[in-house]
Amino acid sequence: MTKEPDNKRTRRANGQGSIYQGKNGLWVGAAYVLMPDGTRERRRLYGKTQEDVRAKLTAAQARSDQGIPADATGWTMARFLTYWLTEIAGPACRPRTLQGYEVIVRTYLVPHLGKKRLNKLNGADVRLFLKRVENTCLCCQHGYDTRRPAKQQRCCAVGRCCHRVPSKRLLQQVHSVLRNALGAAVREELISRNVAKLVKMSGPSYTIHRGLNIDQSKHLLKAAADDRLHALYVLALYYGLRRGELLGLRWEDIDVDAQTLTVRHSLQRINGELRVVAPKTRTSERTLPLIGIVATALQDHRRRQNDERALASRDWVDSGFVFTTYIGTPVSPDNLHRSWKPLAAQVGLDGVRLHDLRHTCVTLLLDAGVPPHIVRDIAGHSAIDVTMTIYAHVSLDEKRAALSKLGDRLG
Repeated sequence: MTKEPDNKRTRRANGQGSIYQGKNGLWVGAAYVLMPDGTRERRRLYGKTQEDVRAKLTAAQARSDQGIPADATGWTMARFLTYWLTEIAGPACRPRTLQGYEVIVRTYLVPHLGKKRLNKLNGADVRLFLKRVENTCLCCQHGYDTRRPAKQQRCCAVGRCCHRVPSKRLLQQVHSVLRNALGAAVREELISRNVAKLVKMSGPSYTIHRGLNIDQSKHLLKAAADDRLHALYVLALYYGLRRGELLGLRWEDIDVDAQTLTVRHSLQRINGELRVVAPKTRTSERTLPLIGIVATALQDHRRRQNDERALASRDWVDSGFVFTTYIGTPVSPDNLHRSWKPLAAQVGLDGVRLHDLRHTCVTLLLDAGVPPHIVRDIAGHSAIDVTMTIYAHVSLDEKRAALSKLGDRLG
């Protein structure tokens, strides 16, 4: 004869909660605990034995007595990620960074993890999620069976799956956004730990070109002498300004009397609209001395711009930017790229990006023996580690010279 479960509550002192066995045979513990919003709510905990439930109940009440709130059980990942983007990341991040977060949340996190309970997410969920993303075709956003040949995979975009899988860098970004979001959930006391940190991924690796050598740089400046954006290339080579910093430069940022140039803004296209935003990092806002060749290039550029202003007449838009279109409006970053490509091809620099001029500036300064902390301040890096780790590459000739010195000393 089967014994009926004893579902009478175990008598405990006030505030210690109650423990009883349910009709399904599971043991249940219930007590009032601290919630993330500061209130107290009766929570139920479950276990196979009375001892398991008593241990869980004691631990939950101990955390509550220490002021640590219980996990928020009513939040789904989709609800939390929306909250994180609007209330936490939105006010703290730069617009371009926030735009990148929104793309990853919309494309990867919500479709795969949106229905999952925030407090139920674990390390295995994160690992399997990243594995699914790794096997997701970029063109159709559908997973494919790696055991089937490519011609048997179907894709709503091109008729078959093209197997354009995410790069390692994209996987790192997806993991980083999830880790940042869950870190905010811990700080908001919605969950007790960040399970994304339990899944290890290798850090990002950067392939940075050394840029141009001295002869190539001279050849470029000579070829660009008659280009209407000659001054822009001079600034990129001599000061290592980023593309957005070049396009966001205003005439009011140049002090002719003090012979200084101050980087205060960056021009970027965000959600299809050109916007002036703060520079990339706090240290990116910097004041640089206006050396002779740069000052001359800017004077020539201003005369050319005045001629364009006279030619445009009433169509001219007085935007105040140093580098503008023929009618004074800001230059789109994409249009600058299209202007750079023919010039690079003309001097035999096919495949060299405009951003590589920034690499050129940093590398040549370091090669000239300029102290790294000065190079960091000129380039506006956030830390000297960026200057040394990413840009301070040693060439083969430098290695040969160093080994030759060792060989001479050893005889």
